[in-house]
Parts: sequence; C-alpha cells; structure tokens
Amino acid sequence: MNHWTLEQQRDALRRREISPAELLRSHQERIAAADPHLRAFVRVFDDPAGGDGPLAGVPVTVKDSFDVEGFPTLAGSLYRLGHKAARDATAVARLRAAGAVILGKTNCPEFLANYETDNAITGWTANPWNRDRTAGGSSGGEAAAIAAGCSAGGVGSDGGGSIRVPAHCCGIVGLKPTPGRVSAAGHFPEIAHPGGLLGVAGPMARTARDVRILFHVLAGYDPRDPFSAPIPLRDDPPQRLRIGLLEEPADPAITAAVHAAAKTLTGLGHTVEPFAPPGQGTRRRRLGLFLQCSDR
Repeated sequence: MNHWTLEQQRDALRRREISPAELLRSHQERIAAADPHLRAFVRVFDDPAGGDGPLAGVPVTVKDSFDVEGFPTLAGSLYRLGHKAARDATAVARLRAAGAVILGKTNCPEFLANYETDNAITGWTANPWNRDRTAGGSSGGEAAAIAAGCSAGGVGSDGGGSIRVPAHCCGIVGLKPTPGRVSAAGHFPEIAHPGGLLGVAGPMARTARDVRILFHVLAGYDPRDPFSAPIPLRDDPPQRLRIGLLEEPADPAITAAVHAAAKTLTGLGHTVEPFAPPGQGTRRRRLGLFLQCSDR
C-alpha cells in the first residue's frame, strides 16, 4: 500500500479500508528496508502523529531545509549541528493542519548548493531505480523517498531546478510554483526575501494529481513570506489558453515529450503557437512549454 498514490492512500483511509496505523507501519517498514541503501532520510520521527483534515493519516516527508519544531534544520551542513527549530515552517504547519503524518526529514546537499544530493553528515543519496545513479538535487532525498515508496509525497524547494531536477531523475512529479504561492517562511537558507526571488517551496509526489492535492493544502497567504499575496487560487482554469512553444534541437526523447504535450494541449482546445521571449535570438531558443497569461 505504500506504493499507492497519495490520492489512493487518502481515499482508502476515508473509506476505512485501511487504518492510519496500518498505513504508517507500511511506510515505516519500507523506510527500514530501503533507506540503508538510499540514504534519503536525515531523520525519521519515532512517533509521528497526524490529525483531522483533508490529508488525515497520509504519510509525507519534508526536505531538511524546512524547520520542524524541536529538531535541527541541518541543510546538509556540519555548521548546523547545534541548530534547533523554534517553530514549524509554514509549509510544515499546513501539512500538519491538513492531518498529514510527517514521517521524517529528507536529505539535501550542503546549503542546497548542488545538483545532486551529498553531504558530510548523511552522505550521498542514491537513485531508487539504480543505486549507482544520482537522485539529483537539491531535493534529492525527497524525490528518492517518494519514488521508493517511503513517502506518499512532500515538500521541497527550488531555485535553479532543485525540485525539478530530482523529480526528473527519480521519475516523479514536482512543481515550482510562483514565488509566494507556497510560503517559504521557515526555510533555510532563507529564500523568502528579495534576494531569494528564484527560490520557492513546492510540492512533490508520484503523480500530477497528487501534486495538485498537496498544492491546495500548501498554498495560501502568509504574512511571514514577503512574496506571498492574498490572492485566492483559481480552481477552474480558463476554458482556452494561449500557450507558447519554445523550441530548439534537443535530445530526441525530450523533443518527443514536449511535442506530445503540445499535441495533448491542442486536443484539449488550447492554442499552441511558436513563442520566443523579446530579445532572444533564434540560436538561443530552448525547448519547452510556457504558459502565456492570456485567456482565449
């Protein structure tokens, strides 16, 4: 059951097909079996407790750059060994308020400054699909734990790819939201300030539907994050979007995936057309799909 999606776990708990204790035990057993080989976890909490809410009983994890009250936020550094968090990061508090069970904190490179996950405390986090390969970084421990079935989902952080790269490496889904949409208050190094404009907190899980569920739990205004704004989420997207396609030669598999996504979006009734940012020449174009903020 620990390889069920977060949505499946949530729904099975609601229907009382499984108990929170059974689900927790399944994940704890999986962590005990897998983590000695993966080193995805910095800390596993001995007696995690959930509560009531939309994620009641669902086991999740958090990257070890988010504060959990009473425990250190090491961010992969020996210089942080004496740290003790005075309060939960906002993202952690929102997971708790939703009833999620926080299993533990996951590994990251020192001060999050690497595209793979390795440090002098926990060591190198392996990819669960091939332990000779990297899990990526800097949210590599989070991605490895989720991909290995040790966690249903969780929260990472991303400035230059720190959610997206490990999600790619481990075959899961990660979202880098607009700055402030998910509060980064209580994150170390601090990213909720003007100098941290590229750094955001965001959800990670095995499916896009699971990421959406987590995003709706995590997103919301937080006065502790200066990028946060009291703008409600729009649950129903516009019926038609104008979507720009940036393209240049790339790995054939990447090109095929992007073109498949463009075809799917066209089939859903959206308009997909060539797009290049102003001032960017054709030789500098990069392959990707970008939403332009205009409704049809």
